Amino acid sequence: MSASSNHIGQAEESRRLALLESQLAALFEVSSVLSRSLNLEQTLRALLNVLHEGGRMSHGLVCLLNEERGELLVSALHGKDAEPFEKITYQPGEGVIGHILATNAPWILPRVSDEPRFLDRLSLYDPDLPFIGVPIRVGREKAIGVVAAQPPAEDEALGSRSRFLEMVANLIGQAVRLSRSVEAEREALREERDKLRREVKGTHGFDSIIGRADSMRLVFEQVRQVAKWNTTVLLRGESGTGKELIANAIHYNSPRSRAPFVKLNCAALPDNLLESELFGHEKGAFTGALNQRKGRFEQAHGGTLFLDEIGEITPAFQAKLLRVLQEGEFERVGGGRTLKVDVRVIAATNRDLEAEVQAGDFREDLYYRLNVMPIRMPALRERMEDIPELARFLVSKVARMQGRQLAITDSALRLLMRYDWPGNVRELENCMERAAVMSENGTIDRDTINLTGLEVGAGTVEFSQPALATTAQVDLNDPNLDERERVIAALEEAGWVQAKAARLLKMTPRQIAYRIQTLNIKVRQF
Repeated sequence: MSASSNHIGQAEESRRLALLESQLAALFEVSSVLSRSLNLEQTLRALLNVLHEGGRMSHGLVCLLNEERGELLVSALHGKDAEPFEKITYQPGEGVIGHILATNAPWILPRVSDEPRFLDRLSLYDPDLPFIGVPIRVGREKAIGVVAAQPPAEDEALGSRSRFLEMVANLIGQAVRLSRSVEAEREALREERDKLRREVKGTHGFDSIIGRADSMRLVFEQVRQVAKWNTTVLLRGESGTGKELIANAIHYNSPRSRAPFVKLNCAALPDNLLESELFGHEKGAFTGALNQRKGRFEQAHGGTLFLDEIGEITPAFQAKLLRVLQEGEFERVGGGRTLKVDVRVIAATNRDLEAEVQAGDFREDLYYRLNVMPIRMPALRERMEDIPELARFLVSKVARMQGRQLAITDSALRLLMRYDWPGNVRELENCMERAAVMSENGTIDRDTINLTGLEVGAGTVEFSQPALATTAQVDLNDPNLDERERVIAALEEAGWVQAKAARLLKMTPRQIAYRIQTLNIKVRQF
């Protein structure tokens, strides 16, 4: 071998090694680019730039198959004339790009202008340069796309260039699979989120709140109006009247329904812990503060903060709360930076704030800041006509908890309507749960209610005539009523006057007295 031939061989080997080194460096950079972001379009553009700068492969193109439409869409393009390309598509088998997808095999063109099937829809490629296109695969499955580029004119190692592009295509395939998997999970999460939002809104909507009494209709109308705005709401009423339920309804029917709804019971914490809970604290602010912690105001940013038992906070803390309500500004405990939040406040109390303002126990300026839109929740004894529907709803709720069928009789409902309910709906719910526990056969009747310890005689309500008119009248001739139910219904209708009940049942006083004794009916004395 001559010295000249040896020199040429060494030069070719040097070029080959240089090409391999540049390709390895480009592959490393490609893998780094693919690991940086889950934004596929952005990642592919960066990848094609690496091919251009480090791999000497110009006019890079990535097309991905749209399975719904069954066509190749240009997903990324490199070059100065690469815009716009969003509407450029290829059918499988159409042109060079479509042929590579259909055959699932690489295609090397030594010269673009020599191939009549090259469509050049992008008007980007140099007709005198080579062109290499390879399929993008996910594993060993069929091709899901094509990656293509033009090597330089003087390049004689087109086979090596093609193998390099195949390795790049394999990396792209993994990135596409990951991106689509992540997007599928995101879509599933979005669907689940939207489903949960619909369920929550339905659960906390007006239709889910039981109340047909005039006093509750007024509450519903006030809630519908105030929910539209960011007005501060003060819910007034006795414990157990459903103030938290109304707070939920206001939030989930407001423009803030997609933002957080955060709750805090102010009566459950002393001042020092209450300040940390509401405003948060910095690391090391006090013993045990090992990390920075956001308070409820920060957590509720953009949404609603429900402060229950607001009347229980001390005068010292009232001043701190007033500032954030007025200015929307506060500092974390142990911090000096002022934070600003956008929070709608709904407060609730069972206390007479007006009397406490007069006594000096509650700041007058805070009272007026909270009492922008007062809503009074009626006590249960003020809406006795709602008891049957409430009781049936609560029995259904207990039935789901216990995993069995439960039913409540009309006689039990009539007994419930004769009680004063000082504990309101919460007491009624507890009563229904106790009755369900005491019911062996799943039927809650009058006797079951008596077993719960409900002392109707001690809390008997003096019904007005309109209230009595709302009590459901029982058809004494209903064949579905058993003998005991029929007698109790007649006694209820007769005000427990046996002679009058006997006439309703077309019996003699002796006969009804016998029925009361044999059926073990406890006679109420009024």
